[in-house]
Amino acid sequence: MQKFKKFIYSALTCTFLFNVISPVNSTGREVKVYSGRHYNTDRTVYKKFAQETGIKVRLIEAAGISLIERLRREGKNSQADLILLVDAARITNAAKAGLLQKIESSSLENDVPVGLKDPGKEWYALTRRVRVMVANPKVVDVSKIKDYTDLADPSLKGKVCLRNRKSPYNQSLVANQIVNKGQEATKTWLNGMISNVSQPFFPGDISIVRAVSKKKCGVGIVNHYYVARMLAGVNGRRDTLYSRKTSVITPNPAHVNISAGGVAKYATNKAEAIKLLEFLASPEGSKGLAAPTFEHPLKEVNQNQIVKNFGEFKPDKVTVEDLGNNNSMAIRMMKDAGWD
Repeated sequence: MQKFKKFIYSALTCTFLFNVISPVNSTGREVKVYSGRHYNTDRTVYKKFAQETGIKVRLIEAAGISLIERLRREGKNSQADLILLVDAARITNAAKAGLLQKIESSSLENDVPVGLKDPGKEWYALTRRVRVMVANPKVVDVSKIKDYTDLADPSLKGKVCLRNRKSPYNQSLVANQIVNKGQEATKTWLNGMISNVSQPFFPGDISIVRAVSKKKCGVGIVNHYYVARMLAGVNGRRDTLYSRKTSVITPNPAHVNISAGGVAKYATNKAEAIKLLEFLASPEGSKGLAAPTFEHPLKEVNQNQIVKNFGEFKPDKVTVEDLGNNNSMAIRMMKDAGWD
């Protein structure tokens, strides 16, 4: 263990976290997880898996892009067995880069809905996130904002705030619009929305919620669970007060993104990796991951009252594969529109 721990620190840099979840009655089997998810509550799910199977979980957490770069550098020397990433483009790009491998699993095919899994069987969704709009009723007329395209309306000049172009969530949103509306309509929407932006682009979703609440702008686009976490007090009392000043608007149908997992190409513990992935994608596992983070499980909505207050949502018909395939085009169009 000490040797492996030393490897993690030196090879993955100090930005990576390392944790071992050991079962009470170990079988001697293990699975090494590289995870782009960064929630302490995930470890409760890993612990339950370890207790039920006797398989030890070695967990490394870092930003998704860092994990992908690390996997590319490591190549055949990679320690990863299972890879977990957030956002459609990141998991599909990992597959395209040859970092994952095809697996056969009837339980994964049964538990993960169509559109949320790779047709080539290299990755499967685990949780869902809805891209919503957050608005300040004292700055904008909330009743006139129902869809992402409404943010291009000239009446919102100087009242829109957005996360920067590097955000994979925004890239996937634009890819979603390309599939739904076509390139020309998406270009028109982007140009109109960007012309309405009130100030430099923000580094994260939480900062957008704060800006909207402080009337620095009137409306922004965020993942639903960021607002839910703020309302629940996860980020502290001040953010709770900020979030209460805003209204959440869920488009119908809505753009839905995911967190997902796949077995690493050079996994040395393939059977254990598949078993863990099956557990995480099961109704029990998906709910275990999603419930405490305010995400949605794969087949139901989060039952937390805060999330339920956002209203029901109907996912559009764009698949995760569609989002990944249109990612490069989305980035180019965002850049051309001046989305920094």
